[in-house]
Amino acid sequence: MKEIAQALVKAQRAFGPALKTSSNPHFKSRYADLAACVEAVMDGLNANGIALVQQTHECEAGVIVETVFVHESGETFSAGKLHVPAVKHDAQGYGSALTYARRYSLMAACGIAPEDDDGNAASRKAPAQPDGYAEYEQATLPAMRDAAMQGEAALAAAFQALPKSAHKAVFWQAQGPSLKKAAKTAGQAQGEAE
Repeated sequence: MKEIAQALVKAQRAFGPALKTSSNPHFKSRYADLAACVEAVMDGLNANGIALVQQTHECEAGVIVETVFVHESGETFSAGKLHVPAVKHDAQGYGSALTYARRYSLMAACGIAPEDDDGNAASRKAPAQPDGYAEYEQATLPAMRDAAMQGEAALAAAFQALPKSAHKAVFWQAQGPSLKKAAKTAGQAQGEAE
């Protein structure tokens, strides 16, 4: 268990925020979907020799998901099983429960939370910058600022379009709060102009 424990500590340093880029029209709220949660952790895990596996277990009343980390040394670590009941007992109901279970199991196992508070993001300690980060930031920041001037949706789309890399998570942690604030201001200005 020594190898995977050390690798998980290193991986966690590289985790990015789980961005709230999806909308729930019923509750008029934004949330971090499964893809955002996976994206927040996958680069950090893989860069440290860890594969993410989410196993399902039989359950008549819903779904059971077990998040397991597999290290290249062969060591594994299970974060435990999470049961989520299915509201509807059809394919859509089980599918929704599975997505929900995978998302919450992953967030709990990795110690991440959905990102929605600029103050919390700004107060976190910035992770160590990987080699080549300064060049990445210099090349990426102008386009992300341009996207922010078009509003929050454009900024989220531009960020999602960036190639996955260790630099991406560090960039968002360092620049995300100010970019989100600029996007929010731009969106308010656009709303007032209309």
